[in-house]
Amino acid sequence: MTRLVHLNGLPGIGKSTLARRYAAEHTGVLLCDIDVIRTMIGGWEHDDGNAGRARTAALALMTAYLSTGHDVVLPQLCAREDQLARFVSAAHDGGAEHVHVLLTADHETAVRRFRDRAEDAEDAWTAYATESWDAQGGDEALRVWSSMLDAIPAVRVPSTDPESTYRALLVALGDGV
Repeated sequence: MTRLVHLNGLPGIGKSTLARRYAAEHTGVLLCDIDVIRTMIGGWEHDDGNAGRARTAALALMTAYLSTGHDVVLPQLCAREDQLARFVSAAHDGGAEHVHVLLTADHETAVRRFRDRAEDAEDAWTAYATESWDAQGGDEALRVWSSMLDAIPAVRVPSTDPESTYRALLVALGDGV
């Protein structure tokens, strides 16, 4: 069955890295990165409302693509049940299964990895996202979101190093040994 593979987790946990690799190694899989779509909207840095519009556009894209009989991989932080339900609906509307994978690490490791990513990044999105998290409370906000994610039903994959995490993801999806 066609799948919407939703990779969820805190920023810096490895969602986009794994999604890029998964799409590269699975012919026909669409990588739908809502954060990338968001940066394609004119004035995105100054328009807080574009996050919702980007997600709505991505949902339509995913539903249409799934209906062609091909999988979609979605790297997206989402901890609200109403928003998760939108992804489930998009999958079902496209005739696909929604597979929710939560990449996990202990709270402090997740915060450290977020800070490491912010320090090394050269792209505008990462700088923007870091400023946004800091405005919401910084490391404490990340810890709160980490706790929120802990309560969400999902297939859990420990995020360690990229290779081990990718292998664990394949096993979780039934694609690997």
